[in-house]
Amino acid sequence: MPPRSDPPRVAVFGSASWDTLIHVDSFPSPEAATIVPEGWHETIGGSGAGEAMNLARLGIDVVLHCPLGPDRAGDEVRLGLAAAGVVLDAEIDAGRTRRHVNVMDDHGDRMSFMLGSDDGGRRFDPDVVEPLVLAVDHVLVGIVEGARDVIPIARRLGRQVWTDLHDTDGRRAWDRDFLEADAIFLSDQRFRDPRPFMRRLVAAGRQLVVCTRGDRGALALTGDGRWIDVPAEPVEAVVDTNGAGDAFLAGTLVGQLRGLSIEQSLRIGARVAALAVTSTELAAPNLSAASIADLID
Repeated sequence: MPPRSDPPRVAVFGSASWDTLIHVDSFPSPEAATIVPEGWHETIGGSGAGEAMNLARLGIDVVLHCPLGPDRAGDEVRLGLAAAGVVLDAEIDAGRTRRHVNVMDDHGDRMSFMLGSDDGGRRFDPDVVEPLVLAVDHVLVGIVEGARDVIPIARRLGRQVWTDLHDTDGRRAWDRDFLEADAIFLSDQRFRDPRPFMRRLVAAGRQLVVCTRGDRGALALTGDGRWIDVPAEPVEAVVDTNGAGDAFLAGTLVGQLRGLSIEQSLRIGARVAALAVTSTELAAPNLSAASIADLID
């Protein structure tokens, strides 16, 4: 992919939520108790919001299409996205903005309580999706019900599509439509060995499959069958692992949009993910194009 002289444009279709993150040293036992957590905070979450924020902070022209309610949580999300430089194209949700409560332990494991996350099976309007896709170079699709029809629309219009399956087990029926993306990211959380699943995806025509492995870095398989080990970037202390996968995807895409090799792009992904886990935000507040400048030369 040749480098562009003007800023690349990306459309992200997914969700945005207002999340409460509670930090504990270990998950509580299943019995009635009063628990004083190590700490807690509120921030933006959602499948798509993190990718959009990381891309915007890295200098990419990005628009996020997602539902938001007319409530305080929605206002907080709107303010945070605007501060990160994301252009928001929101569908007004007649209900409430999605809320998530995530309980995080010291190992980075997470228990998530999804509040107001049921969209009733409503899909994004194709008459809204098509002009957004036509106006951009790349499309990112979050694994949410509303975005299920975006991939066939984008492929018909000749746009490359990337998605993150998060903690898939490689078998769940929910993922089926999203397996048609050109580039697929996932975590190794539910795999003893992700390689067989990654090989199946490439055999089915995927151009890139990346499995993130926490502090062990990532493993990538290209469409031409090359395996690439990506070392993790060292960090002094892990603050919050939420959003690390989204950050890795965003950083890798930035490298590709800049015309870099896949090896360089994956190293950028590792850098952006490392910055994300040192922050309580999905996209590190100190993330910028300067953060990855030494990896581009």
